Amino acid sequence: MSINKIACIGTEYLGGPTMSVIAQKIPGIQVAGVDLNVDRINAWNDEDLENLPVYEPGPDGVVAEARGRNLFFSSDVNKDIVDADMIFISVNTPTKTNGKGKRQAADLKFIELCARQIADVATSSKIIVEKSSIPVCTAATIKSILDHTGKGVQFHVLSNPEFLAEGTAVQHLHNPDRILIGGEDQGGIKAVEQIYEAWVPPKRIITTNLWSTELSKLVANALLAQRVSSINSISELCEVTGANVDEVANAIGQDSRIGAKFLKASVGFGGSCFQKDLLNLVYIARSYNLNEVADYWDQVIKINDHQKTRFAEKMIQSMFNTVNGKKIAFLGLAFKKNTNDTRETAAIYVADHLLEEQAQISVFGWEVQEHQIYRDLNYLNTRSDQDNKELLNVIDNPYQACQDPRAVAILTEWDEFKN
Repeated sequence: MSINKIACIGTEYLGGPTMSVIAQKIPGIQVAGVDLNVDRINAWNDEDLENLPVYEPGPDGVVAEARGRNLFFSSDVNKDIVDADMIFISVNTPTKTNGKGKRQAADLKFIELCARQIADVATSSKIIVEKSSIPVCTAATIKSILDHTGKGVQFHVLSNPEFLAEGTAVQHLHNPDRILIGGEDQGGIKAVEQIYEAWVPPKRIITTNLWSTELSKLVANALLAQRVSSINSISELCEVTGANVDEVANAIGQDSRIGAKFLKASVGFGGSCFQKDLLNLVYIARSYNLNEVADYWDQVIKINDHQKTRFAEKMIQSMFNTVNGKKIAFLGLAFKKNTNDTRETAAIYVADHLLEEQAQISVFGWEVQEHQIYRDLNYLNTRSDQDNKELLNVIDNPYQACQDPRAVAILTEWDEFKN
């Protein structure tokens, strides 16, 4: 099947940069990033590249090169579905907040809505590519919806998860460790392979069946999260024994069987994928009555939650066991440096714990918008929006945030804070 136009539904941290790099690398294919969020599309189309909705190094240069040539951003989802030969689905799959699987299973409502919209408006055969983090066998759900349109349109559903690290997404897209493509239709697999072969060496492109690809994404994030939680658990042991966790991490990281990555002790892992994918893995294991497997991975989440609570409690203990009315400065709100993504950031949970003790917090978020900080805090539903605004103040200058505090908490490892 000849691919002349690609559309991607969803243009946040994954869809936008991925489509931009594909457009940059393959000028002969028209690429459209489509989204129902008009404000987000306007930001992608903004002449001032500093206003792109995704903050991190790299996307501005890629967008500047390809936008208007063969890269377009639009909120006319139906038109781009009709025109596209290949459609990537890159929408949010948050953890369910109610019903069966509450607080563990992935909420697939946006995936289902995408599939139904494609089924409703498509008039020609399409290759549908899952890009979002999803549970095993989601492709079967998508295909079931698409195959019952009654229009005789043929759809080939594939899985192509991204293993991006926010803050270095463009770097990873330009030079990926591997590209994973899962599917049953060899023609569809070949079409997706040919997209990536424009810049990725063939030996880095791996093809599997659908279910192996879907599960590989969850397991990759689970193993990375496990490493973070492992070194964080050792950090607590180091504190009570007098050992230095950085020295321990350096020593064990020299072992080629282990390696140094993801062995930096911290307040805890955050981001949209690690906890969500771990919870999903736990839920899947429990659904098959694999309770020992589920308990094992559930403990990784518990250690991560413990690390966030322990950090906040340490602050309270250092200030004579009370922070009531005391000013505390927070430097950094994003879950890691070089991104403005605050999803599941450890900083929000530390702030929530301290606010329960009536601390007065001044936050400098670095590229994080004020409304985003309050939205994340309100999502925890611990206190009212008004109380959050009275107790937490967002400051746009780090020096002003650090005027006369009782404590300063550095919660994101921005180089500017180190230097």
